[in-house]
Amino acid sequence: MTPVRVRCALIVMAALLAPLWVASSVATAQPAGATAEAPKDPLGRDTPRGTLLGFMSAARQGNLDLAALYLNTPLRDKAAAELASQLFLVLDSRLPARLQNVSDVPAGSLANPLKPDQDLIGTIDADDGRVDIFVERAARGSSERVWLFARRTLDGIPALYDEVHVVSIDRFLPTFLTRPRIAGIRWIDWIMFFVGLPLLYGLLGLFAPVIRVPGPARLIVLAVGLRWTVHGLDQPLIARQFWTATTAMLFVSGIVWIGLMLARVAESYALKRVERSTRSDAKSLLRLARHTADVIIVFVGGLSVLRYFGIDATAALAGLGIGGIAVALSAQKTLENVIGGLSIIFDEAVRVGDFIKVGATAGTVEYVGLRSTRIRTMDRTLMTIPNGQIATLNIETASERDKYWFHHFIGLTYSTTAEQLRAIVGEIREHLLQHSRADDSSIRVRVVRFAPSSIDIEISVYLFAQDWDNFLELQESLLFDIMGMVDRHGSSFAFPTQTIQVAPSESFLHS
Repeated sequence: MTPVRVRCALIVMAALLAPLWVASSVATAQPAGATAEAPKDPLGRDTPRGTLLGFMSAARQGNLDLAALYLNTPLRDKAAAELASQLFLVLDSRLPARLQNVSDVPAGSLANPLKPDQDLIGTIDADDGRVDIFVERAARGSSERVWLFARRTLDGIPALYDEVHVVSIDRFLPTFLTRPRIAGIRWIDWIMFFVGLPLLYGLLGLFAPVIRVPGPARLIVLAVGLRWTVHGLDQPLIARQFWTATTAMLFVSGIVWIGLMLARVAESYALKRVERSTRSDAKSLLRLARHTADVIIVFVGGLSVLRYFGIDATAALAGLGIGGIAVALSAQKTLENVIGGLSIIFDEAVRVGDFIKVGATAGTVEYVGLRSTRIRTMDRTLMTIPNGQIATLNIETASERDKYWFHHFIGLTYSTTAEQLRAIVGEIREHLLQHSRADDSSIRVRVVRFAPSSIDIEISVYLFAQDWDNFLELQESLLFDIMGMVDRHGSSFAFPTQTIQVAPSESFLHS
């Protein structure tokens, strides 16, 4: 399985597992992110979310007398139970499925500083406009103050109840699919989740022969269709919360998947451009950019999910920052090499195919990575040098020469006359001036010294050559030509000689 498919599979798995977590958190009536401290109120009315979830749980179980304890109303007994029943029906059918936005701290959200003891649960659409559902902090007997549904909200519940015409799909389904619940979710919802969604995803793939529908597009289509279906059906609050979370996760997963695919396409396009150029060492940089983009895309998707579920990621980000500092301190050398590799690639100081000399090492560059560079030396061994070291050393790139220096001294014998020297020097100079690869401005041919055993002529010129091998070929041809010139003018090359004169002794002279 390719890395892209692995990442996509992980994203889809996250999309499938997230609603399970949502369902579990909703069913237990314990808000996500709640502190480990035990609530002071036995009914969980210490926070606005605790009041909402506790009321919905009690009313769903048919315990209306217990549900009435969550209402700030002077009504008692049957009247209070009837009001609780009406409030439950209104909330269960009309309250937006965004329970994670309800505050789960004892002080409330403090959205209105002028009314700190009042908190907004949600807003319901009614025939006369939008109606706000509030809870307020009030005292009950000698106990501590707790959060209860506000009186002004309860005053409008009978009118809202008359507007609600619930036609539940449960009446059209067998009881064994709607009555049993797992984590507060009906069996029919679990069946649709584990069977229906994969089946729909596969059916969308059947359009591939007609129109290519990629995986992320199918996820987004599923999310849009599921959201439209949920809003068109009368579903209990927990079921709407479950499917709304599933919709959000499918949509985010589809967007993240598309981002990963676009990063892969961009890398493939850039690699094709690089293959047509000489920047083959840029492949390492493209690979790093692709992995960085993947991490950023997944990270942003994760933050979006956390934000949707009302989880504050500030502490997690701070922990990642501290962990990043610790990792950076423990991997200084690695980071030094990576930064050195980036500087080498951006500055184009070393490229694949260059013949370079770094310190005492000379050879041809075969690979430039983010951490190290590999050089094939003259004796054909492969040397790996960390980029951190290369970035601090002087690099001599022989293959980047624009000209090659032809510089030689030739020594002629002392039997060579002045006329022969002038003829030889003149012919060499003229030959270089007519040479197609010689830089005319750099030509220098001069008699420079009388050496102990030769008369020395210096020849200096820059030659335009494609590479070192081509320069050696041009140099060889020029040396042969110079030998012919010396021979044609009746001179010869000198070689070190030493003359020893032995004087005869006096005894030999008188004998």
